Amino acid sequence: MEHKTNVMRELDKLKIPYKHYCYADTDAISGIDVAHVLNQNPEQVFKTLVTVGKSKKYYVFMLPVTKELDLKKAAKSVGEKSVEMVKSKELTGLTGYIHGGCSPIGMKKFFTTTIDKSAENFDTIIFSAGKIGYQVQLRLTDLNKIITYDIDDITE
Repeated sequence: MEHKTNVMRELDKLKIPYKHYCYADTDAISGIDVAHVLNQNPEQVFKTLVTVGKSKKYYVFMLPVTKELDLKKAAKSVGEKSVEMVKSKELTGLTGYIHGGCSPIGMKKFFTTTIDKSAENFDTIIFSAGKIGYQVQLRLTDLNKIITYDIDDITE
């Protein structure tokens, strides 16, 4: 039986086309491992990071698994003095997702989301389907039908 995550169910409900991948039966841990196991370009596989700003507001950033979030650029992109990563132990209560399985779709609450501008280099991007071992691939224009986001340069 095929396993559907909440993210996939949300996409199905809105009739948004996507492709899904499962790597649950592999020993892939890092995003780069996941890209290799799925035989995909690591620049096209995105991680979802949750941060908190100086103002105590939360922000979501999506960037290629090959890159690191530039906290100064990230803060500037959302109009904050500074942002820092949310601690792993706070993630589930805040988003409903665990570290390593965080998706911008289906969080408990919507947070301002920024996607690295490199996403525009691809027809589609691949990111977590909300559970470790599962990824979805969709067009940015389709992602925009389920969440709102900005595009900016947020990587080192």
